[in-house]
Amino acid sequence: MRIGLIAPPWVAVPPAGYGGTEMVIDLLARGFSAAGHEVLLCTTGDSTCPVPLACSLPAAVGTANAAPATELHHVIRSYAALQQWGAEIVHDHSLVGPFYADRLDIPVVTTNHGPFDGELGELYRAVADRVALIAISRNQAARSTNTRIAGVIHHGVDLASIPFGSGRDGSAVFLGRMCPDKGVDRAARIARAAGIPLKIAAKLAEPAERDYFDRAVRPLLGGDIEFVGEVGGAVKYALLGQASCLLNPLRWNEPFGMVLIEALACGTPVVATPRGSVPEIVDDGRTGFIRTDDDDLAAALQHVGELDRRSCRAAADERFSARRMVHDHLQLFSTLVAEHRPLPMAASAGD
Repeated sequence: MRIGLIAPPWVAVPPAGYGGTEMVIDLLARGFSAAGHEVLLCTTGDSTCPVPLACSLPAAVGTANAAPATELHHVIRSYAALQQWGAEIVHDHSLVGPFYADRLDIPVVTTNHGPFDGELGELYRAVADRVALIAISRNQAARSTNTRIAGVIHHGVDLASIPFGSGRDGSAVFLGRMCPDKGVDRAARIARAAGIPLKIAAKLAEPAERDYFDRAVRPLLGGDIEFVGEVGGAVKYALLGQASCLLNPLRWNEPFGMVLIEALACGTPVVATPRGSVPEIVDDGRTGFIRTDDDDLAAALQHVGELDRRSCRAAADERFSARRMVHDHLQLFSTLVAEHRPLPMAASAGD
């Protein structure tokens, strides 16, 4: 197949730091190409994914500068490039792209990387009759009221690029974005109650993130609670691999937690709340502990050394590998291409 991929214009592919969506797009592009398919990735000029690129902007504009006009500009140029290239199917990861796609006679599939609640739910309900929609967890799909889902495909990671860690640091780690829903302040309190050191590695760039950090997280720092900033690549995997566990006390129903499967790939168990996709990823008592109350989470931190880190790595390999993710997408793409019916030619003026 000739597969077109459209990434949002906010972050380069792959991301240098925080960017779960862009990490997934990079793995998909590489995987499709390795499987023998032709790939054209529509992204920004600073992207380094090793497949042919069509770049609408010289560089990623950053999540703090996200604007509808910028995304629409990127989408229009991307679809023009894919149409000229002769894409047989388009996998669009932008928000506005699916609304633009129906003017082109190409099967289009889009992945919802966010919740189906609120505004996003209304958006995807509006396009699901003409664009195939992928959900990224069963929990997320179950919240898609009156929205047709083409398939549920969990994200994956490239285990070959992620070293198995020893966990010898003894610290718990929080890894993610600096926001209340992620529970950064909650993680600090839980770790302190358990007497376990905590390293906080979090994206801190946007005004809302800085406000939350100054108001709710900074006062908790000191002693064994350390903020190490945003990390990516080898530094991120070293941090996860050396940690005794990932502490992920979510306050919201996150559609999918990339950091959870990255931790498991490092051999690092996860201690988390039962929100969103967590029960689909973490096997309670085997690859981590799932607890609701802060006291129970603190108690669980003191028992992570009893879990087998090899079981964590095995779970990631069996259920959350990039090869499985790529295979599942290609199966869906093949079905959509086979079922696609070209639009009838418009009648000529003389008919």
